[in-house]
Parts: sequence; structure tokens; C-alpha cells
Amino acid sequence: MHWAYRIAEDLIRKYPERETFVCASGISPSGSVHIGNFREVVTTYFVVKALHQLGKKTRFIFSWDDFDRFRKLPKNIDPTFEQYIGMPYSEIPCPFGCHSSYADHFEKEFEQSLREFGIVPDFIYQSKEYHSGRYNTQIVHALHNRKQIYDILMNFKSSEHSMEERERFYPINVYCEVCRKDTVNIHRFQDERLSYTCSCGHLNSIEVAQATNIKLNWKVDWPMRWMVEDVVFEPGGRDHSSSTGSYRVSKEIVAEIFNHQAPQYEPYDFISIKGTGAKMSSSSGNNITPEELLKVYTPEVILFMFAKYQPNAPFHIGLDEDVIRNYTEFERFSQADQVLLKEEIRSALDLSAVNSGTRRVPRFSHVASILPLVNFEASLVRDVLGRTGEEYALEEVREVCARAEYWLRNWCPEKVLGVNEQKNQEYYASLTDTEKEWVVGFVGVLQDEVQLQDDEFMKKVYDICHVDNPKVKRNNQKRLFSIIYQLVLNHNSGPRIPLLLHSVGRERLVALLQH
Repeated sequence: MHWAYRIAEDLIRKYPERETFVCASGISPSGSVHIGNFREVVTTYFVVKALHQLGKKTRFIFSWDDFDRFRKLPKNIDPTFEQYIGMPYSEIPCPFGCHSSYADHFEKEFEQSLREFGIVPDFIYQSKEYHSGRYNTQIVHALHNRKQIYDILMNFKSSEHSMEERERFYPINVYCEVCRKDTVNIHRFQDERLSYTCSCGHLNSIEVAQATNIKLNWKVDWPMRWMVEDVVFEPGGRDHSSSTGSYRVSKEIVAEIFNHQAPQYEPYDFISIKGTGAKMSSSSGNNITPEELLKVYTPEVILFMFAKYQPNAPFHIGLDEDVIRNYTEFERFSQADQVLLKEEIRSALDLSAVNSGTRRVPRFSHVASILPLVNFEASLVRDVLGRTGEEYALEEVREVCARAEYWLRNWCPEKVLGVNEQKNQEYYASLTDTEKEWVVGFVGVLQDEVQLQDDEFMKKVYDICHVDNPKVKRNNQKRLFSIIYQLVLNHNSGPRIPLLLHSVGRERLVALLQH
């Protein structure tokens, strides 16, 4: 059984009387949301989809933690933005001058990407929730129970703690009304009023029930929202899932402080960029965003990459030859007889579907191999594919061409091959007499007056290197193809021979190969 259906069935058994299953995810808009963060959202999305298919009503909520403090300057942000460290993301100017705030810029960027995947949760902007006073009753409750919260937190820490520290502990951040930073020293909480002084010199005493500048600390905020939203499922990263991690702490706080049951939890592992092994991070700049990935992959292929792995299985994202491999795998499974596929793969394909019905588009590997040879003209790619018996609408071909061209030019320029302008005499001279005979035989097949279908043409080509030993014959055929690619493209690999023929043209091929 696929993991998303396993979780969905567990939830149904756990909450047999529940009418609506609230499933949650959330991210802090500290910078561009990368594909590692995407695992947070897509894990919840797959469980929601599985619940739907099992006939259950769901609510998928996504919290933007934009009332969090700005902690660290990401690499791609102007260094002058260091002045805003300590302020909530929602109150910092847009670093690129195109949105209402820092938070809004990165939120809208990610939300647009999610729409490409057909993922449209109920977005909750925590800055608005806190400003509205929605959580003020819970904040007052947490302040009344602050010492008990301290004790729970300390139970998960090995460091020394003291009664003095316990007396001074407040499970909140306070943003100063003047400088809007959280550089605040709380003096006391008495008669439901909070007194504090900011490092900027401002001091105040406010009624907590009416405040708009207080935010609960993360390990109290998270369980409080589980209770308020009545969440039954939420995943979390590996860093939250250890024995002393945020989930374990928050699970106890929600039970002991808010008298509520923690949601079912699914830990997920990190995704790294191929070749680095490093965890993706918005602040370090070590990331690939969904927006970037969508320029290379279709939404369905990206979703399938996530769906086929268990959430706790790490994997890497590569934009090298992995692109061809990932597309080829997805195309093979999509076009196979679904009855013959493993249940997990069938379910992964089903969960990855963005639009109803199946679209017939050319294979990515074929398009990527043809495209440079026809000067990146989608209409010529369509013509070449038509000559091989594959008919597609121009718009279908253009869509694949756009992604293939972006990949080739930006991530795999070594695959942008061009047809040689003249014969490669030096390489031809290096061939053995037998290899030269193969080339002559191939030219002969090309010059055959009878225009053969591709399969008949290739049968004659394979026979050029015929020997009785099958293994030797295969090696000879690979060698012949490598020679053809070198003489035509100055490279030891290229598109399938029929595609090369239809892309370059029979006469030009003969001109480059005939010596």
C-alpha cells in the first residue's frame, strides 16, 4: 500500500466519527521557498488526496509563519536589510520593490508555483491572525501557565536550569510598538497586563487580551494552532522529529497546556542537491525552487518524484543526466499497462496527476536530442517526429521544447550539439579498415533508392556489423553508432539514428560520411 493511503486509512480508523479531516503544513517565508520545503506541502497534499479518494471530506490548511522574526540575511538579499533583523517578515519592505512586504514577495512566488501543481490549500497568514487578536485568549492562557511550559521545555533539555530562570521565563516574543523589533525585556505579567522595555528605550504596559504585537514562541505556537484549527495530520522535517525535537515537545505542550490531542505526525527527510549532499537552505542560497524546477520538469514528473519515495527516505535533486532518466521513468510507467505495475507505482502515478485524462506529448529525451540539430525550432521538431510516425499538435511539441531548451541551455550545455560544417577527415583517418567498411555500408543504406520505414532501415543498419556472436555484434553496432555521431556531430553520442537521419537529412548525412 502506498504511504499516503496508509496514513489516510490510519486517520480514518483513529477518528471514525470525524466529519472533516483538517490536514496542515506551514513554512516561514524567510526567503525563496525551495524544493526541500516543498516536501512539507506535498506530503500533506498526497494525504489529503488519498482521504478524498477514500470518500472523506478534508480541509487542507497552509500556514505562512510571516509573524516570525527575521533571523538571518539570505545570500541574495541586499546587505542593508540587516537593519530589519528582529522584525516580523510581514513588516519588512519587499527586497525587490515589487510586493507589499518581504513576506508577501516570497509567499506569492511560492503560491504561484503551487497552482502549477494543482495544489490550492487554504492559506493562513499568521501575521493577520495575530494582528486580529484571534489567539489572544490562548496567549493569556499560556502566560498564566508559563512556569509549567518552562518545566516541559526543560524536560527535553540536558542544560542546567534554575528557579530564577523559571521566574523570568515568558513563552512569547513581543514586538516593540516603536522600532517593531523583538529586542524586548519583559518585566512582569500581572493582572493580565504585560510590562516591558525595548532596547530602543521604549517602555510600555499593555493588556494582553487586546494586544496585537505578541507572538507565542514556536514550540508553544505550533501546538496552540493544532488546537485552534483542530488539526489531525501534519508532517515535519527530520530536525523536528528527534527525541528532543519540536514535535515531541509540542505534543506534550498541547496535551498538558491546551488539553488537546496532537495530530498524527509523519517525519520527512531532507532533499539535497546532487553533488553537494548538503541540506537545502533559503539563507545559504543552496537551493532549487519549485519555480526553477518547473522550467525543466512538468508538474506531474515532479510530483511523481516525491510520491514514489517514502517521506522518511532522503533523495537528491539533479538537473544533469538525471532529467532524462526521470522523464524516461515517468513516461515508461505512464504508458505501461497499469494492471502490470506495482500497487505503489500505480498509486504514485494517480497521486501525481494534475489534470484529468492523459495527454499525449513527445518523449522528452527525443525532443532534447533533436532540438539543437534543428536550431531549436519547435515546428521542425514536430516535422522530424512526424517523419518517424509520431504525430503531435504543434502546441504539445512547443511545451516540451520550451522545457528541453531551458534545460539544455542552462543546465546541460554540453548536450547542445551542432552538425559538423565539413567532413571530419582526421577522425575518419583514425578508423580501422573494418570500421571504414561499416561507414561505407551505412552510406549505402542511406543511398538506397527505396525509402524504407524506420524499423526496416534500422534492420539493414544492424546487419552492417553482423557476426554470429550476439555480444560482439552488439558491441560492433554501438561502435558504429559512436563513429556516425563523431563524423556528424563531433560527439560520441546523439539522438537515435532514425531521429538523426530525419533531423539532419539524408543528403547532408551522406556528404559528411562519404569519404
